[in-house]
Amino acid sequence: MSHWINLFLHQLRETSWIEWLAVAFGIAEVLLAKANKVALYPAGIAGTLLSIYLFVTSGLYAESLLNLYYVMMSIYGWWYWIKKKNMPPVEITYANKKEWITVLSIVIGGFIILYVILKNFTPSTVPFWDAFVSATAWAGMWLLAKRKIENWILLNISNAVAIPLLFYKHLILYAALTIFLFIVAIQGYLKWRKIVKKENTFVANPI
Repeated sequence: MSHWINLFLHQLRETSWIEWLAVAFGIAEVLLAKANKVALYPAGIAGTLLSIYLFVTSGLYAESLLNLYYVMMSIYGWWYWIKKKNMPPVEITYANKKEWITVLSIVIGGFIILYVILKNFTPSTVPFWDAFVSATAWAGMWLLAKRKIENWILLNISNAVAIPLLFYKHLILYAALTIFLFIVAIQGYLKWRKIVKKENTFVANPI
């Protein structure tokens, strides 16, 4: 235990202000998502762009390319969530069968592509798990953009695998952050489910 604590403290001391800012935007993003606020997207874009900068300057070009997906999906989600003229805002709903097919396509297709890339073109020692974490997170981001409650489930499947993976890589600070995000995602799922239930009750029993 003392080894992990010392490693965590060392990483805290070595963390740059840009990394802290990226982490802060990441935390803000998930808290705003939990609160069902569209502001989650500018926060997420800012955090992801900072992460891309850090990856590029560290020579982690594959990770930089992977994060471009999050930027593009965040831009799409931002546009999708904004209330259009003469149209009601997008409500939180459960994914239908067609949307689940899309989710599975993203997970399976993303996993295969990422696994091949990570195994053959990067120094990853755990390409299978790295690909799985990214593919499930990609699907979760797509569901979040569509304002589907199941986004929390996919994101937490990704988080659950990422936590031990980050410990394995000795990235203790990011492991601690992911544990926090895992807890917030559970709360987000429960809050969104409550919102959906309230909306359904109102529709069934209008005033």
